[in-house]
Amino acid sequence: MLRRLHPVQPDSFAFTPANLAWAEGQISKYPEGRQASAVIPLLWRAQEQEGWLSRAAIEHVADMLGLAHIRALEVATFYFMFQLQPVGSVAHIQICGTTSCMICGAEDLIKVCKEKIAPQAHQLSADGKFSWEEVECLGACTNAPMAQIGKDYYEDLTAESFAKLLDDMAAGKVPVPGPQNGRYASEPLSGLTSLTEYEAGKAKHNASVQLATDIGDTLKRIDGTEVPLLTPWLGKAAKPASKAAAKAEAKPAPAKAAGAAKRPQALDVAREGGADDLKKIKGVGPKLEELLNSLGFYHFDQIAAWTAEELAWVDENLEGFKGRASRDGWVEQAKLLAAGGDTEFSARVEKGDVY
Repeated sequence: MLRRLHPVQPDSFAFTPANLAWAEGQISKYPEGRQASAVIPLLWRAQEQEGWLSRAAIEHVADMLGLAHIRALEVATFYFMFQLQPVGSVAHIQICGTTSCMICGAEDLIKVCKEKIAPQAHQLSADGKFSWEEVECLGACTNAPMAQIGKDYYEDLTAESFAKLLDDMAAGKVPVPGPQNGRYASEPLSGLTSLTEYEAGKAKHNASVQLATDIGDTLKRIDGTEVPLLTPWLGKAAKPASKAAAKAEAKPAPAKAAGAAKRPQALDVAREGGADDLKKIKGVGPKLEELLNSLGFYHFDQIAAWTAEELAWVDENLEGFKGRASRDGWVEQAKLLAAGGDTEFSARVEKGDVY
């Protein structure tokens, strides 16, 4: 299945303070230089906060971890658990369509989704409250057909009971998850054939459903107000340190040399003949080209002439793209382009393979 970013994107993304503390706690699990290992939990937290993953959120996570944006994009587009388009404000419904559920009536549940939510998967309902998709096996085959809604499983569904669940959720109710046919857990539908002595003393709900009931709102996305991530490696009582603070504590930063960053010479306007197509430099898209032009950089030879100090200044002043110039080797690419040559990337741009 081809997975693309949604055509309508927000301008920016930022973690809430609580989620940022959680994210920094996750990053602190890994040794210096291995922060990229936190990419999946951070992307997941961003999705929990917003409901879906925007380009801005993916790139924000990449910047936190010192990753090229494409690396985080590769992860987000590979795993189907990441939603690349807006989802329902109340709930995103995931119908299991694998063999057991299909045999037991998953297609009837999908029909309800098409009638009550939207004709196509990943479309928002008219009121924006719901969206749906068919997914692969969710591992509750004994209780087929079933759906994952929010944090929990709703099992032993029929078209009628599932439609009622959607109506209740639309009305602001939070139905009790688990089996919807009176079954306790995943015992035989005909009743217990062993361990019958435990029948009388069992709790009202199985452990999973009881926990969901105790939480009180299984549809609510994680927002950082839950119990925070413990970081015993930092000290349980200690608040997770920010990435910068953790680095500073581990090793005092060397004194910054005077003049370590220097603004390159800029132009007020492009030279006669017009600006170069800076998008031929790998890592420069339309937004970055516009930003570079606003800073007075219009031509390949300008970028090719940047010294290490000037490159450091540019990296620091690429709002939302800090570090991109060094990471993608703009100076080296620009030298080739200024001399009339091509890079592998610029040749693809010329052929129209890159937009």
